[in-house]
Amino acid sequence: MNSLPPAIFLMGPTAAGKTDLALELVRHLPCDIISVDSALIYRDMDIGTAKPDPVQLAVAPHRLIDIRDPAEAYSAAQFRRDALHEMAQITQVGRIPLLVGGTMLYFRALEYGLSDLPAADDGVRARLGAELQHNGLAHLHARLAQVDPRAAARIHPHDTQRIQRALEVYDVSGMSLSDLLDKPQGMLFPYRAIKIAVLPEDRAELHRRIEVRFRAMLAQGFIDEVARLRSRGDLHPGLPALRAVGYRQMWRYLEGEISYDHMVEQGIFATRQFAKRQLTWLRSAHDTTRFDISENIFDKALKHLIDTLI
Repeated sequence: MNSLPPAIFLMGPTAAGKTDLALELVRHLPCDIISVDSALIYRDMDIGTAKPDPVQLAVAPHRLIDIRDPAEAYSAAQFRRDALHEMAQITQVGRIPLLVGGTMLYFRALEYGLSDLPAADDGVRARLGAELQHNGLAHLHARLAQVDPRAAARIHPHDTQRIQRALEVYDVSGMSLSDLLDKPQGMLFPYRAIKIAVLPEDRAELHRRIEVRFRAMLAQGFIDEVARLRSRGDLHPGLPALRAVGYRQMWRYLEGEISYDHMVEQGIFATRQFAKRQLTWLRSAHDTTRFDISENIFDKALKHLIDTLI
């Protein structure tokens, strides 16, 4: 493994300070940043995704941001392909890829590859669509909980697309999506992954940060950002981009379905739930050095990385 070029994984839940730490690291290490975030890939979604601002990007350009329109989908397999391409370019000029983000499926796909999943089946999809219309989404989610409890636990009960896909995989293959994902293809990852994670010892501190950041997004014009997306006319809340936390709650507010106060409450709650899922994944991650967000992370992280890179 030591003969492979290094790649740094900087992981953490939302609002943990990953971007600030990454900006400090690139000032002291020969690193180029690659974003590992399924929301930052979308153009015109800047405030609600906490996308680095122009000043930050001038200091440290981020690869794999603003690469898709919000009407488009983007898969973990596409991310793996794109990330490996960017990593090769960085390594060829003698620098180190610094992969920063909180989309844990992307990190997993990059390092371990993806399992072979059955292709879409139009007949099964049509049947699931009819089942959805007749019985409702709650029924589909309950059926998923019976055949694949792990998938049902991690997929939001209102996430129609992912619930139907998980059921489609089971109906086509006879195996749960979770079981198939447990059997990666074993694709070679041509780098030595140095993994660090920023985590809260005190969950309340992360909750405080999430609320402060969400309210700051509102002050920065988050409502206007989503209103512009909505005014396009070709976007809807079923798209992957608009299912991002904060956006789906803001969309409901602009549709008149919920009040402003309810939108704020739901947005903060959804972000905290998202962070909880990220933390569950990170605490089970192997070969990862963890740093508490309440400490002076930078000095400790820099020393650890220098010691590991030498």
